[in-house]
Amino acid sequence: MSVKKSAKAKSRILITGGSGHLGRLLTDELLQQGYDVGHLNRRPGADNRVKSWLWDVAKGQIDEHCVENADIVVHLAGESIAAKKWTEKRKRDIVDSRTKSIELLYRAMENRPNKINTIISASAIGYYGDRADELLSEDAPPGSGFMADCCIAWEKAVEEGRPLGVRIVKFRTGVVLDKDNGALPQLAKPVNLLAGAPLGSGRQWVPWIHWRDAVKMYIYAIENIHLTGTYNMVSPEPVDNKTLVKEIAHRLHKPLWLPNVPAFMLKLLLGEMSAMVLYSTKVSAQKIVNEGFPFEYPNLAGALKEIYG
Repeated sequence: MSVKKSAKAKSRILITGGSGHLGRLLTDELLQQGYDVGHLNRRPGADNRVKSWLWDVAKGQIDEHCVENADIVVHLAGESIAAKKWTEKRKRDIVDSRTKSIELLYRAMENRPNKINTIISASAIGYYGDRADELLSEDAPPGSGFMADCCIAWEKAVEEGRPLGVRIVKFRTGVVLDKDNGALPQLAKPVNLLAGAPLGSGRQWVPWIHWRDAVKMYIYAIENIHLTGTYNMVSPEPVDNKTLVKEIAHRLHKPLWLPNVPAFMLKLLLGEMSAMVLYSTKVSAQKIVNEGFPFEYPNLAGALKEIYG
């Protein structure tokens, strides 16, 4: 039987990327549960409910005092992978924002007295690349392409903290479903305009997770010190793209009548970024289930019903 130890009473949480979408949701929940939360930010005063320290990853600058009062770091910092087209410079920025940020944090931990015992870091299911119908556990080898290369470098940088004696947890995150942010509004918009359609073949697997379960999983890792290593942050029930789009249309009470959007058209429009919607990644959640994590929204129908009311 796993030993569960609650860290809530004593843990102070430092979040990198706390002003991002998932960072804000996690901050809200942690504060509601009585945690002391701090942020590492690029700009001051991003959230007046928490203490903030400044850093500039591109310039290699960090206020090293940020580590002095923290017990646990949740590392969410990173440039949006979908915000701009993937030029070579943009790809370097995406990788550097994830790897050099944690390097800065480890440098601060080496230079300043601190009690940090745990690093909980985001990663992504892009680690696996395009894998057709293969069911992917955390032990599966990495795939190929930019997203896989980014995740490999990201996780390697996080692992550099091992000599500091910290517990390290990495979450390979799937598509986080939320009504107002991320992929779901982009999928729902053409559906609402009666122009929705499956993308490519529609048979590619989409590993998804409801945003509430994503937030809960971070808190589960904070509170359960037996969790260590890598976990897939995905629902136990992956679906293909066609099923996802059909379920969105059902919840929005809109018809789907157009043929699939051809893969070649997506490649013309998005270039290399088309991998984000055309890659097939069927990811297993069994490892985190075995750790006792209780999914609130394990199936897509229930998740979208909650999201759309």
